[in-house]
Amino acid sequence: MSLNGLLIGAPRSGSGKTTVTLGLLAALARRGIAVRAAKSGPDYIDPAFHAAATGRPGLNLDSWAMPPGLLAHLVDLAGADGDLLVVEGAMGLFDGVAAPPRRSGAGADMAALLGIPVLLVLDVSGQSQTAAAVARGFMAHDPQVRIGGVILNRVGSERHIRLVREAMAPLGLPVVGAIPRDTTLALPERHLGLVQAGEHPDLDARLDALAAMAEAHLDLEAILALAAPVRPVAASPARALPPPGQRIALAQDAAFTFVYAHLLAEWRAAGAEILPFSPLADEAPDSSADICWLPGGYPELHGGALADAQRFKAGLAAFAMHRPVHGECGGYMALGQGIVDAQGARHAMAGLLALETSFAKRKMNLGYREARLLGDTPIGRAGTRVRGHEFHYASVIDRGSDAPLAELADSQGTALPPSGSRRGQVTGTFFHAIAPAE
Repeated sequence: MSLNGLLIGAPRSGSGKTTVTLGLLAALARRGIAVRAAKSGPDYIDPAFHAAATGRPGLNLDSWAMPPGLLAHLVDLAGADGDLLVVEGAMGLFDGVAAPPRRSGAGADMAALLGIPVLLVLDVSGQSQTAAAVARGFMAHDPQVRIGGVILNRVGSERHIRLVREAMAPLGLPVVGAIPRDTTLALPERHLGLVQAGEHPDLDARLDALAAMAEAHLDLEAILALAAPVRPVAASPARALPPPGQRIALAQDAAFTFVYAHLLAEWRAAGAEILPFSPLADEAPDSSADICWLPGGYPELHGGALADAQRFKAGLAAFAMHRPVHGECGGYMALGQGIVDAQGARHAMAGLLALETSFAKRKMNLGYREARLLGDTPIGRAGTRVRGHEFHYASVIDRGSDAPLAELADSQGTALPPSGSRRGQVTGTFFHAIAPAE
C-alpha cells in the first residue's frame, strides 16, 4: 500500500470541518488525484457527501467500535484505489469516551494510529492573535498527534488574516488556508445532521462552489506536501459482521438510507447480493431474497407516504412469514404499529412489531453501545456481543409485549435498559451495529 493521508480536525463542532473537507476533496478530485475520504466515528451522512465529492465510496473509521484488525483492513482497501486518504474528524479533535489508549473514538486516535498529520480548522471569527494560543495548546496536548498545519475559517479581512498569521509565525505552524465568511457555502441541516446528499438536486453545483472556494482560499500544494504516509495498523485479521444472507433485500430511498458502507462492501466481498427496493415507491422486498433489512433514516418525515404504501406493507408481511426481517432505528420504527410525527399525527406502519414511537416530544438519545444479543438475529446469534451506537430523537411510547432484542451497555460498560424487539422472524432495535466486539 502506498497511501498518504491527513486528518481534518477542529476544537469543536461547528468550526467548518465539513465545509473544508468537501471543498478540499472536490478540488483535489477535479485535479485528477485519486482521493479517498473517511469519517472518524459513527456518521452516515458525511460519507455520502465524501463519495459525491470524490467519486469513490465513503468510509467510516471508528477506534472505539471497530477492532484494530477491521480498521487495518478498511485502510488497506482505501489504499487499493486511492493515493490520498483524507479523514474528517467528529466534534473536537480530542473528544471521545473514556477508554484504553487509542480506543476512545476521537479523531486524534486515528491521526495517531495512522501516523498522519492534522489540518486544524480554526473558526477565528471574534478573535485574532488568540488563535495562536489555541493552536499552541493543540500542538502540545498529545505528543503522538502532530498538528501539521492550520486553516483559518470565517476570516473577516486581509488585516484579520495578517494578525493571525503573525501570531502563528513563532509556532512554526504553517497557515495553509484562510476562508472568508460566506453563509452561502453552508449546507442545510436537520435534526440528525446535514440534509442528506441524495436530497440535494443541486449537489454538483454545491460541490463545484466548494471546490472553487478551496482553489481560491486553500494552498492545495502545501496541503498535499503535508500529507504523510499512512502507517499500517498492527492488528489481527479483520473481523466484520458477516452477511445476514446470500441475497439481501435492502430498503433504500429518502426514508431509509443509514447503512454503513463498510458493511455493504464486506457483505458483497463475502459473496452476498444486495437487492435494493424503495418503500416510498411502494415496492415490496424481492421475494427471492433470504432476508430483508430496513436501515435507519427518516421515516418520521415520510409517515403519510409509508402509511399509504400498501404493496410495501403487504409484501413485507408476506416476506416475514418465512424469512427474517430486521430494522435499525428508523427501520425499527417502520416495523412497529405506528409513528407519531412532529405535528402529532399518527401514521400506521407495518405492524410486524408491537412498537409505537413518537417524534412529537423530541428527546435525543446518543452514544456508543455494546449489545449482547438475547436471541438469534440477522446481526448475530444469541450471546454475540456487537458494538455500535444510537442516535435518535424518537421516543418509545409503547413497547408492547415483544421480547427484547439485546442487553445494552454504554461505552463505560454501564448497563442500560434492554433494547429492541423480537417477534417471530422480525427483529429491530434503535441500536446501529458497526462491528463484532472483541
